Amino acid sequence: MINENPYVVCFGEVLWDIFPKGAKAGGAPFNAAYNIYKMGIDVKMLSRIGNDELGKKLTDQIKSWGITTDYIQVDNEHPTSTVIAKIDEHNEASYEIINHVAWDYIEFLPEHEELISKAEAFVFGSLSARNEKTRETLLQLLKFAKLKVFDVNFRPPFIDVDLIKQLLHEADIVKMNKAEMRQIMEFLGEEYKSEDETAAFIQKHFDIKEIILTKGSKGARYFKGDTNYGFSAVPIEIADTVGSGDAFLSGFVSKRILEKSPEEIMNHAISLGAFITSKSGACPDYDREEFETFKNR
Repeated sequence: MINENPYVVCFGEVLWDIFPKGAKAGGAPFNAAYNIYKMGIDVKMLSRIGNDELGKKLTDQIKSWGITTDYIQVDNEHPTSTVIAKIDEHNEASYEIINHVAWDYIEFLPEHEELISKAEAFVFGSLSARNEKTRETLLQLLKFAKLKVFDVNFRPPFIDVDLIKQLLHEADIVKMNKAEMRQIMEFLGEEYKSEDETAAFIQKHFDIKEIILTKGSKGARYFKGDTNYGFSAVPIEIADTVGSGDAFLSGFVSKRILEKSPEEIMNHAISLGAFITSKSGACPDYDREEFETFKNR
């Protein structure tokens, strides 16, 4: 049963990505929140910023997009997060992520129980839980979520194997790419064989209902229970790959919470991932109509 006014909670990092050409609002869970909102689904971003100029600019930017900042806490001790982003000759991004920033200290508040329990989905990644405070908050929030969507999103050096295993056990739906799938098998001391065998193994080992495997130009797979589906990529001219996986997840979640068919869910996800990849940055300015035109071309 879907709520009359469905919403999704995205948990974790909000930050400024510092690119050679300037700063852009980002962070994987926020990129997902932005594009879920663009798909017409209400979204609540649960995060923390510093009590500083960068934090004020970030909340102003988020509000200007129409997304509530009611659940973004303000920290008087730790600064708003910045990430140094570099784009290589293949338009791939790499990131230098500063430690001990505001989102490392997200506090659990009493009102979060109702917020999470009434959400259609709770989206989270592993990076936000790199430090103890936010990790404790995340594990507490997961107790209340009815649909837990885990984007593994490995960001070296912040990869804690025990934490990854714990979050995989918690999740209902897990999104990963091929490299992350291989890495999870390595963590388990298991040999990677094929996508099908590996997905089945991970599903069984962690009791995960659904796995989404993204493969860039080779498309994506969707493993749901004992059934799996393969989907081709949408051909595009790449502007950059920043946030493409987050946008894919947004497309997936926005249809999955409405209980659409696997084909409709995944076509929407692949189309949105491609659409954002054809634009510059993770949160480009666009409207729903522009996306629908791209999707149906």
